[in-house]
Amino acid sequence: MRIIKWGLIGCGDIARKRIVPALQNMANCELVAISRENFLLAESFAKEFGIRNYYRDWQELIKDGDIEAVYIATPVYLHVTQVVEAANAGKHVLCEKPMALNTLECDKMIEACSKNNVKLGVAYYRHFYPVIERIREILLSGEIGQPKMAEINAFEWFDRKLGDPRYWLLEKKKSGGGVIMDFGCHRIEVLQNLFGKIKTIQSQLFNLQFRREVED
Repeated sequence: MRIIKWGLIGCGDIARKRIVPALQNMANCELVAISRENFLLAESFAKEFGIRNYYRDWQELIKDGDIEAVYIATPVYLHVTQVVEAANAGKHVLCEKPMALNTLECDKMIEACSKNNVKLGVAYYRHFYPVIERIREILLSGEIGQPKMAEINAFEWFDRKLGDPRYWLLEKKKSGGGVIMDFGCHRIEVLQNLFGKIKTIQSQLFNLQFRREVED
């Protein structure tokens, strides 16, 4: 069995709870390097999970010739630069969602990966859930007829203060939108996966609870 050697760019709570355990539990994957701007945190993270290489600069990680694929788990505004550079270095890429700040950046990422003949994935994993597969079976069977409406409610309290590691989600130039853009996009992907491509869009954005530059 061929082992794919991975590098991880960005080592926050999500990486600790989900990404690293997943990569280390897969028989055909090996996590060989991580990068984090805070070098001391990168060092402690690497020691915690037994990862042999750690870098302060993500560009150094991309230059690591031992790495074949990278998982990018950084704030959204960094994705386009990191994906393009990884692709140019011949690395396959799995990028966290949202993919980028806008469609122009998405197109640049796709073009770079296509030109360099590497794979590009975005971490929309919910369509692998058994419950989603069961919904698909019901829809295809016709037992409920032709669906006319599907609704998903998504909400959580999010009030991070300046200095918090995830405060960037409240900065429009870094996140592109509010928290709904960050985790609500998962629900949009599920709906597209089940019902097909979007034909028309209507939306409303509000700030009901907080005075912010992004919607709440």
